[in-house]
Amino acid sequence: MKTAVLIFPGSNCDRDMATALERAAGRAPALVWHKETELPKGLDLVAIPGGFSFGDHLRCGAIAARMPIMRAVVDFVHGGGHALGVCNGFQVLCETGLLPGVLMRNSGLRFLCKDVALKVETADSPFTRGYKPGGEITIPIAHHDGNYRADAETLAALKDQDRVAFTYAGGAPNGAADDIAGILSENRRVLGMMPHPERAVDALHGGTDGAAMFAALAESLADA
Repeated sequence: MKTAVLIFPGSNCDRDMATALERAAGRAPALVWHKETELPKGLDLVAIPGGFSFGDHLRCGAIAARMPIMRAVVDFVHGGGHALGVCNGFQVLCETGLLPGVLMRNSGLRFLCKDVALKVETADSPFTRGYKPGGEITIPIAHHDGNYRADAETLAALKDQDRVAFTYAGGAPNGAADDIAGILSENRRVLGMMPHPERAVDALHGGTDGAAMFAALAESLADA
């Protein structure tokens, strides 16, 4: 599996993401600056990490989504590539239109940083095939704008098409519609999620429930 991690001004989870991908794939990902106009050749996956790109000015992820490298990411996905967006990366993917909906301010108007229980809603994707549908995993969150919102038609489509990847078990701490923590694109090659699986891949993190996602990706994309 050949991967790349994007870096924007304000990204702060890029090294965590790179480490998680290297552990799973056995090779270090390329680190790609936001002003680049092309992605490295032969990629299988692009990861957009968490953080506060461009200081979260305008809307979270709005400026990053308009950087030169994101045009290349859109073309990459439309050409058959895979993309993973975590936290700020999820916000960026929504701003580009690669995923539907928007991430709004947390309902309690406070930054949330803690471990949360997630319910695995589907194993039918390269990202989630390592989990058991209906199972629970523990993954940390760290966000101020994780309140997923979409119109009723979009929410119904996500459910009907089995595109909700994860929900918050016991209710969304941020007020997200239908307790949504992560969603898949229609082609199932793009995953956006607010919790940070890259922060749960080593026992020193306090848990390793995120490791199965990266292992599943490595296996899926090696098979592909």
